[in-house]
Amino acid sequence: MKSFIVQAVKRILTGPPLYYAWVTLLLVLAVIGISSYIKQLEVGLIATGMTSYVSWGFYLGNFTFLVGVAAAAVLLIIPAYLYDFGPIKDIVIVGEILAISALLMCMMFVTADLGRPDRIWHLLPGLGILNLPKSLLGWDIVVLNGYLVLNLLIPGYIIYKAYNERPVNYRFLLPFILLSIPWAVSIHTVTAFIYNGLAARPFWNASILAPRFLASAFCSGPALIILLFQIVRHYTKFHVKDEALHKIAEMICIAMAINLFLLGAEFFKELYSDTHHLSPLKYLYLGMDGKGRLVPWIWTAFAFNVVAFLIFLVPFTRKRFLTLNLGCVLIIIGIWIEKGMGLIIPGFIPAPLGEVWEYAPTTLEIMVSLGIWAIGLLILTINLKIILPIETGEFTKYSSKAAGLASERA
Repeated sequence: MKSFIVQAVKRILTGPPLYYAWVTLLLVLAVIGISSYIKQLEVGLIATGMTSYVSWGFYLGNFTFLVGVAAAAVLLIIPAYLYDFGPIKDIVIVGEILAISALLMCMMFVTADLGRPDRIWHLLPGLGILNLPKSLLGWDIVVLNGYLVLNLLIPGYIIYKAYNERPVNYRFLLPFILLSIPWAVSIHTVTAFIYNGLAARPFWNASILAPRFLASAFCSGPALIILLFQIVRHYTKFHVKDEALHKIAEMICIAMAINLFLLGAEFFKELYSDTHHLSPLKYLYLGMDGKGRLVPWIWTAFAFNVVAFLIFLVPFTRKRFLTLNLGCVLIIIGIWIEKGMGLIIPGFIPAPLGEVWEYAPTTLEIMVSLGIWAIGLLILTINLKIILPIETGEFTKYSSKAAGLASERA
């Protein structure tokens, strides 16, 4: 264990100039985010753009997006472990590490959104009172923490075996793999139910919300994974086959088709019925009472999603890396807008008495959010710096011993 820790720390602290620049940037952003959060703690949530009218904002928008990124790891788990699809099985570990980083960022965004974070222990299983089975927030705590444990256990066991150069016992691992599949679906379903269960908010109170959450998650998460895999194989010896990336792109195409179909079904239901429940959708896409801060954002998201779908629909553009990467970037931005500000804010507008109170994140909220993203990416970077050499056989128990003996002789 001592040898592992020493060698792991050495790997984290060494790298090319670009690695140092990347880590330095993340550390600077993390420090800015932490200092901004300390200021928020001193002043209170009044330092944010949230009010009694729009009480959820930028933090929970990022939280909702990242839950989808974490859930999307299941799109790699199913073909890798259940269907033994070699090209994806070789790389599934990276998707699971991304899920861990996304889950930790989710928890940080929820903490940032709490007015009294010192009371967060009330949410911890075993210490607090979760009010199960009635409380959807209680269920959200259970499923997020449970999924985090599964994503630590499965890759952790595989990496432990690889480090010790021993074969993986899949008979032991299979029950946890099977459990992780419905659990991945549950984390985003429960998140959708938190919004969906608020009957007084017609924009969210639709049975189609949970399927839409999952469909959009299976677009943005894999799109991030495709970009991450290309970065990994460019800067490390970890081998990622084009076949694996093309298969993920096919899954994105199907998920985006379902996502756009569900969006169209939602439009039909609201526009055809033409009740007062149409107001939040009208505010989002057309503006209301001369106010429409989100209108250009949501139309940008819609255009990006449609263009990305067309790119992924055509095999030629889907397999050509220039257009594939463009499509991934468009999907990530489009879904981030749609599931962030485009989902959270219209749920509160108009207010119960019909007023339109708009919301915009303050500089402090943006700085705190950048800090959380930086911490999450730093966790991902450090994990990959240790895990990828183990997967490629460069960093194992016996190679560490050999390195230790060589340094002693020197």
